[in-house]
Formats: sequence, structure tokens, C-alpha cells
Amino acid sequence: MSAQLREIANELADVLWREHTVYRTRAGGVVIRGEHVQRWISLAPSAGRDEVLVRAGRILDGGTTAPARSEAVARLSAGTAELAAVCRRLLAETAPGPSPAAPRAARAPRQRQRGRSARRGRHTSARSWLVVACMAAIAALYVANGAGML
Repeated sequence: MSAQLREIANELADVLWREHTVYRTRAGGVVIRGEHVQRWISLAPSAGRDEVLVRAGRILDGGTTAPARSEAVARLSAGTAELAAVCRRLLAETAPGPSPAAPRAARAPRQRQRGRSARRGRHTSARSWLVVACMAAIAALYVANGAGML
């Protein structure tokens, strides 16, 4: 069953994603990782001889996998196209809601954000120059007082 799952997983991975990694699990199942879409699919033997448990989940930042968000039992004899349809449905269910940045992008851009310059790149702010000037003044006073004590 493991060799059959690996073969089916390779065919399925080619149908689902252009970039993928397929590997075997300790329990005898197979995992397909799509790093570029931050999703994974696993195929594991089920109670039925011709059935496989299909699970889908997300890949978190850093490459770790989140627990499965959805699962279904599919028949292997149905073919790659039907199995891919089941996987696509599960993957759609694992899709996160709109990211926090999405609503902000819909608004008009702000002229200046607090704490960040609206310009790109690194620029020294007026506060930074004030801190540098104060540190230089403190260093000058220290040197002046130290030189007077000699």
C-alpha cells in the first residue's frame, strides 16, 4: 500500500502544484508539501482497502506544519482527477481568512505612519540626530572636566 500511495502522491502532486516535495511518513502515509502556497496534503491508509484518508493543512512561518484543518476519505480507484478535486476542496477549506494587511491596502495610503518613514530605504531621523548631538555634548563635557583635573 505504501508504494501505491507514493506513486499516487507523485501523480497528484504534479496535478496540484508545479513546485512540491513528496515524502513518506513513519505511519506509512505520504505527505505532499507545496512551500510556495504554504499548504500540505497527506494521504494515509484508511480502514477500507481502496480508501485513503486525505488531510490538508497549512505550513507556518519557519517551515513547520500546522495541524490538519480538514480531512476526507477518498477512493483510490476513482483516479487522480477525482482525488485532485477532493484535495482542492480541502485546500480551499484550509485557506486562511484575509490577512490583516489586506484591509489596510484597500484604504488610501497615509502621508506619514507613526514610527516609520513613508520613504523607502534607511534615513536618519531628527530624533536620531538629537540623540547623537546630546551624546557628543556629554562626551565633550566629560573630556573637558577630565582634562581640567590633570
